[in-house]
Parts: sequence; C-alpha cells; structure tokens
Amino acid sequence: MIVTFSCKAHNDVTMFGDIAQSLIKMMEYTVDIPGAITAEDVESALANLEKNLVVAAAQQQATQEQQVIENEKEPEIGIAVRAVPLIELLKAAISVKSYVMWQ
Repeated sequence: MIVTFSCKAHNDVTMFGDIAQSLIKMMEYTVDIPGAITAEDVESALANLEKNLVVAAAQQQATQEQQVIENEKEPEIGIAVRAVPLIELLKAAISVKSYVMWQ
C-alpha cells in the first residue's frame, strides 16, 4: 500500500503504507485511510510527531548498534530520516494555516 500526504502549501509526499501508518500513529491520529488533520490541529500533530520520533530514534539506534555488533549488518534508514518530508509538509501547512490529508 502507498499513502500520499497532501496540503495546499507543499508538494505531495508519498510513502509506503507501513512507514506512513507509523508516522500517523506518532502524530497521535488513527491510521484510517483516508484521513485528515484540521488546520487548527496541524501544529499539535507536528509536536507529537517530533516528540515520538526522538523516542523511536533512540530505541532504533540501540537496537541497530546491537545488531551491527552481533551480525555486522549495515543499519537501516531510521524512521526519523524517513519522516523528514512529512515534517516539511506539516511545517508548510502550519505556515499557511492549511489542513493535511492522507489517502
């Protein structure tokens, strides 16, 4: 599944469904697709996302360090890195007081 986030002030952001659903949960919204955030709530959604990304990144880093030691595997791309385009979209939506949708 592919999920596309959109708002009036930014190009669409397309992600694989599992990553998109994780980020939607981190914004503290239900993963119903399609879904939306009202313009008034975008700022709190961004704050929730950033707060939860810090926690997730710390957990992921600890796990990856252990995997690298044990298996000598290369680390995966972190959820915080994958979230950058969505964070930019949310910031653009805040700047013009726009809603954000995903489908």
